[in-house]
Amino acid sequence: MLEIMKKRKSVRKFLDKEVSEEQIKLLMEAAMSAPSGMNKQPWMFYVVKSEEKKQAIRDVMQFGKYISPIIIIACVKEMNTLPLGMHDLAYCDLSAATENILLEATELGLGSVWCAIYPNKEKIKTIKKALSLPLGITPFSSIYIGYEDGESLPKDKFKEENYKII
Repeated sequence: MLEIMKKRKSVRKFLDKEVSEEQIKLLMEAAMSAPSGMNKQPWMFYVVKSEEKKQAIRDVMQFGKYISPIIIIACVKEMNTLPLGMHDLAYCDLSAATENILLEATELGLGSVWCAIYPNKEKIKTIKKALSLPLGITPFSSIYIGYEDGESLPKDKFKEENYKII
């Protein structure tokens, strides 16, 4: 697993090559295997393949103008059953689910990059409208996925000074 984590990198240039339905299903299985507070699983994922809808997303994303075969929009599904104060934990759950997607993409030989939507209220509103998302669904992240065009090396991010054993 550590090998996959270290191999994962942000890819911003993709080939015009389709991501298969089987790969998409594996990405969704990985997403939904993420830990979730009280196991509430407050997520909904939209796999965007339509060129028109992908362009609408790119139009909104200041740093997410990448041309990829699919864009996954990870969303928080508001749930009235959550105790007061627990709604914010849903964003932690979606972070874990988004990371799982990135790791599974790497395992599948796909490139990916995560671009934040939340907490930008204007991006949330515009993407909700562009994708006709129902009431109670809040876009959290956009994940661009496809086959990498070219090859870049992952960065070694490990730094001894960034942890202490106490």
